[in-house]
Amino acid sequence: MLADADDALLDRLRAALSEGGVTAPEPRYLEEPRGLWQGRAAAVLRPRSVEEVAEILRICGAARVGVVPYGGGTGLVGGQVSPDGPLPVLLSLERMNAIRAVYPDENVLVAEAGAILVEVQQAAEAADRLFPLSLASEGSARIGGLLGTNAGGTGVLRYGNARDMVLGLEAVLPDGTIWHGLKRLRKDNTGYDLRHLLVGAEGTLGVITAAALRLSPRPAGEGTAMMVVPGPAEALRLLALARDRLGEAISAFELIAGQSFDFLAETMPEVRRPWTEAPAWSVLIDIGLAQGLDPAAALEGLFEQALEAGLVEDGVIARSEAQRAEFWTLRESIPLANREVGAVSSHDVSLPLGAVAEFIARGDAIIAGMGEFRVNCFGHLGDGNLHYNVYPPKGAAPGTGKDRAAEVKRAVHDLVHEMGGSVSAEHGIGRAKTGDLERYGDPAKLAAMRAIKAALDPAGIMNPGAVLR
Repeated sequence: MLADADDALLDRLRAALSEGGVTAPEPRYLEEPRGLWQGRAAAVLRPRSVEEVAEILRICGAARVGVVPYGGGTGLVGGQVSPDGPLPVLLSLERMNAIRAVYPDENVLVAEAGAILVEVQQAAEAADRLFPLSLASEGSARIGGLLGTNAGGTGVLRYGNARDMVLGLEAVLPDGTIWHGLKRLRKDNTGYDLRHLLVGAEGTLGVITAAALRLSPRPAGEGTAMMVVPGPAEALRLLALARDRLGEAISAFELIAGQSFDFLAETMPEVRRPWTEAPAWSVLIDIGLAQGLDPAAALEGLFEQALEAGLVEDGVIARSEAQRAEFWTLRESIPLANREVGAVSSHDVSLPLGAVAEFIARGDAIIAGMGEFRVNCFGHLGDGNLHYNVYPPKGAAPGTGKDRAAEVKRAVHDLVHEMGGSVSAEHGIGRAKTGDLERYGDPAKLAAMRAIKAALDPAGIMNPGAVLR
């Protein structure tokens, strides 16, 4: 059993850490973006080095006190807050935020876990390189948390998830052992890959303190377009056509339901929309081409062929960087507008590409049969990741339908599982989806996960209650 973090433990930690290493938990550390949980912690620990992180885990391990790793606090499944159980300490790497090195010729950047994503992007850009991980919270999300949750974002179609951008890690295991795995190698077949074990583990198997990150060449020309499609099935055919014409040049392919535009008009009217009348379905396409190629011409050619094939009905191609930015501001504002409206139940799911259109049709029918709800479906169609969210009727009082949240979630997740999908695409398990993991997870995988947790963290101090209860 774990114990509460008491004054004697905090005194030992103060003695082990540099000045300012132990502070009282400010409210921002104990909140999560959706306001579903209120966290608890005896203190916030802010180490300055990997050696101090190791000392923290040794001290907390000996006292059997839980340690909750904290990145930028942007996670959406409660992995960064501990609402109940023995009182833990919270471990923030915000003071370990250096860009340690950049190797442009190798396409590698080494960053500490506390570095904010936008700072990593800027450091890559200064070396004329691209760090392609991009998401709405990049101004506050930190590298350690992004790797801990294996974040996705808008560029997965071309560049992969966060784990695909990691060459090596420096990390501290639960017993305080430092793993010096910060290599810049593309090939390293020396046994089990601890890198991929820790990435996506949500801080339950150790603490990532630094990472060697894979960079990419910066596209010489970038282009963005929004195209109206008859429905999700045509959107998928448009994606296939775009891949045939443009290959790996497609950086993002986002599906947007008309409900997204309605929510933006309702809550964020200042966000410019390309159409006065919201189309039922549209896609946002972003491409990056090599030197000498014209992105606008490539998108025009795609649109013309798609129009002839009946896959698109209208379209707007960005003619300037400002217009490109407007399109992306619209896309990134959708989750903010959703939050203002207030969901009955939100779902971060993925499906085989060929099943996406059927899932949306069947899901809409199921939700319609449950009552007068609104569905907003949007997301990263290129990698099969949908945010399929259910809302109260227009004009309903805040909180309407919340009493049916569990019923709605169960119906959506059962359908996802039936169709061979995943009930957690890019947000992780955290504390919100531990029950889902138990219900839908393969028994052999769950048994292996529990065995790994028991082997690396026998005292159970690392982020207790997250991923595995």
